[in-house]
Amino acid sequence: MEEPEVFQQPTKRKGRLTSVLALTTLVSSFGSSFQYGYNVAVVNSPAVYMQQFYNQSYFDRYGSYMDSRFQTVLWSLTVSMYPLGGFFGSLMVAPLVNKLGRKGTLLFNNIFSIVPAILMGSSKASKSFEIIIFARIVIGICAGLSSNVVPMYLGELSPKNLRGAIGVIPQLFITIGILIAQIFGIRSILANQRGWPLLLGLTGIPAVVELILLPFSPESPRYTLIQKGNVVKAKAALRRIRGWDDVDDEIEEMRLEDQSEKAEGHMSVLHLFTFRSLRWQLISIIALNMGQQLSGVNAIYYYADSLYRSAGVKENDIQFATVGTGAVNVFMTIAAVSIVEAIGRRILLLVGFAICCVSCAVLTMSLNLQDKVDWMPHLSITCVIVYVIGHAIGPSPIPYVITMEMFRQSSRPAAFMVAGSAHWLSNFTVGLVFPFLEKGLGEYSFIIFGVICLATFVYIFIVIPETKNKTFLEISQMLAKRNKPEIKLESERLELSEKGAGEYVTVKSTKF
Repeated sequence: MEEPEVFQQPTKRKGRLTSVLALTTLVSSFGSSFQYGYNVAVVNSPAVYMQQFYNQSYFDRYGSYMDSRFQTVLWSLTVSMYPLGGFFGSLMVAPLVNKLGRKGTLLFNNIFSIVPAILMGSSKASKSFEIIIFARIVIGICAGLSSNVVPMYLGELSPKNLRGAIGVIPQLFITIGILIAQIFGIRSILANQRGWPLLLGLTGIPAVVELILLPFSPESPRYTLIQKGNVVKAKAALRRIRGWDDVDDEIEEMRLEDQSEKAEGHMSVLHLFTFRSLRWQLISIIALNMGQQLSGVNAIYYYADSLYRSAGVKENDIQFATVGTGAVNVFMTIAAVSIVEAIGRRILLLVGFAICCVSCAVLTMSLNLQDKVDWMPHLSITCVIVYVIGHAIGPSPIPYVITMEMFRQSSRPAAFMVAGSAHWLSNFTVGLVFPFLEKGLGEYSFIIFGVICLATFVYIFIVIPETKNKTFLEISQMLAKRNKPEIKLESERLELSEKGAGEYVTVKSTKF
C-alpha cells in the first residue's frame, strides 16, 4: 500500500435549481424515464383484446385456436420481453456513455423507442403478434439504457445539496408514465378493440420531443473534464448549469476526484468485481436493485387488472381502481422528491421496505379470507394501495440515487451497468414467473415478496450508510473501512476547518 496522498478539496457554495438544470431534468426525464413507466403498464388494460388478436392471428394462419396454456406462455413472453430487453440495454450502458457521453447516449437511445413504437402501432394491420413481442424487446433496450443513463446524467449535473431530489425526478416521470398508460388504458379511451395499437404506438412521442429539445442542454461537465479532458467546455457547461461564472472551486473538486482515481484507471465491469475497495458498494447496489424488483412492485403494474379481479373488484370498476393506484404512486413519489434531502436516503428505504413487507403479509391474509368476510376485498385493495405508497417513497426511487452516489467517475458507468443488469433480470423474472406463481400459489404469492422485502430491510439496516449532502469523495471514504476493515485508513478522517468563503476540506485518499 502506498503512502496516503493529501488533497485540499474546496467546499462549494450552496447550489440552486437554475432554469437550465430544471429544463434539462424535465426534458431528459420526460423523453426517457416517462417511456419506461409507460411501457411497464401499457399492456395491462388492453390485455384481453391483445390476446384475442393473438388468438385470431393464430387461427387465420393455422385454422385452429391456441390452447390456453400456450396463450398464457405467449402473453407472459409479451410482458417479460420488455424487462429482458431492459437487461440487454443495461449491458450497453458503460460502452455507450464512455463513447458518446451521457447526453449523446440519451439522444442515440431514441432509436430504440421510435422504431418499436411504429412496429407496435402497425402490428394489427400486419396481422402479426410476433412484431409486438419483438418490439417489446427493443423498447426494453430503450428502458434499460434510460433507467441507468438519466440518473447518471442528472446526478453529475446536480449540486450535492439537490442531488437526491433531482435524482428522484426520473422515478417521478416513471410513475407519471405508468399513470398516463393507465388513463389511456381506460376502455372508453384506447384500451379497446380498435384503440390498443395506437395505445402502444404513443410511446414514440416523448422520444421525438427529446430529440428536438435535448441537444440544447449541456453535456455532463464531469464527463467532459474527467473523461474527455476538455476544461474549457466543462467550465462553460458548469457556468450554464449553476447560473454563475465562478465555478473554479467545483472544477478543482473534479480534478481532485480525477487524481484520486488515477490508480484505478478505466474501470470495466470485470475490474469492478475484482476491485476490493469497491466491494461493499457493488454488493449494495446489487442487493438494492434486486430487492426493488423482486419485492413484487411490477407484478402489481403488469397484472393489476387480474389482481384487483381476484380481490373482488367489479369488472367495470377494475380499470378505475388501477388508475387510482397509479395516481397514488405519482403523489407519493412527489412526496419523496420533497423530503429526500431533509429525511435522507436510508430512512426512506427502511420505512418503504417495512411498509411493503407488512402490506404483503396482510394482503395474503385478506385474499385468503375474502370469501368468508364481506369487507375483506376492501382490505385487499387497501393493502395494494399501501404497498404502492411504501414502494414509492423509498424502494422505487432511492436505489438509483444510491448507485449514483456510491461510485465515482471512473467506476460509475460500470456500476450502473451492473445495477441495471440486476434490476432488469429481476424485473424479467417477476414478469415471466408471476402468472404461474399466481396460478400455483394463489393467495400465497405475495408471501414470497414479503420475505424479500424483509431481507432487503435487514441488509439496508446493517450495511447502507446515509449519503445525503456529501460529496462523492466523502461517500467513498465512508465505505472505505467496511471494504478493508483490517487497515486503519487515513481516509476516514475529514478535518474540517472554517475559513469563510475560502473554506477547505482535507481529504486523504489511499491507493490499493
